Amino acid sequence: MFVIARKQQQYETYILTDENAQSRLEVVPERGGIITSWSLQSQDILYLDGDRFADSSLSVRGGIPILFPICGNLPDNTYTHNGKQYTLKQHGFARDLPWEVTEQITNDLVSLTLVLNSNNQTRAVYPFDFQVAFTYELKGNTLEIRQRYTNHSAEPMPFSTGLHPYFFTSDKTRLEFDIPASKYQNQTTKEVHPFPGSFDLSQDEIDVAFRQVSANFTSATDTGRGFKVTLSYSDLYSTLVFWTVKGKDYYCLEPWSAPRNSLNTGEHLTELSPGASCEASVHLNVTFF
Repeated sequence: MFVIARKQQQYETYILTDENAQSRLEVVPERGGIITSWSLQSQDILYLDGDRFADSSLSVRGGIPILFPICGNLPDNTYTHNGKQYTLKQHGFARDLPWEVTEQITNDLVSLTLVLNSNNQTRAVYPFDFQVAFTYELKGNTLEIRQRYTNHSAEPMPFSTGLHPYFFTSDKTRLEFDIPASKYQNQTTKEVHPFPGSFDLSQDEIDVAFRQVSANFTSATDTGRGFKVTLSYSDLYSTLVFWTVKGKDYYCLEPWSAPRNSLNTGEHLTELSPGASCEASVHLNVTFF
């Protein structure tokens, strides 16, 4: 049975449930359209810092924040378009703005569609008219995140997009990764290193980007908790970021359509013609063993 319920806490929360699969998803449209929780068979798949989530002045650490119209940060948080300089903070504004729920489905699966439209606030930092639509589809052990990006401007619209999933783990030493890449770039030092297939999780922080992946998937197996999470994603996504902080019960595997600063460099930047749209998807599957 597929059900959508709503509850009012600090924010109105939509609860999507596949009762047969014991799969439960929580979405908060007004806090950046974010997925805050996904549980399967009573196991939390995602991490959430509740204190940061409750403080609207802070970015959320947890769930699955939406990155748009940039991924990562820009030097001095600035970029130039048509000779004018704009300020855009790290990961863009989509994760901070309220989204509107436009569709709910409970037949054959459970899904929720949300949209973000350009407004005076977005145009002040990103001078384009757009609509971004996200559909969260839940069925069995699978979460599908479908996206549609539309340019309503009279000029081409450049952007990058991404997701920032925070996966919960109680013991990082029990994690095993399958990442289809042979090297990565340290996002702090910009140095490129060979990837041996594992990470030195004793470091205070790991923030690396795989910019040459050979396949559109990655997975992490938590041998301590007895399941594997697999992410697969559309060709739009060119970059995979891994990030974690020592002492925190999370790790992040983030599909990005372009690397940091692409709005200035143009690297892997998506550019939509006036009136055009493009679609993408990210698929998350959990396998228990």
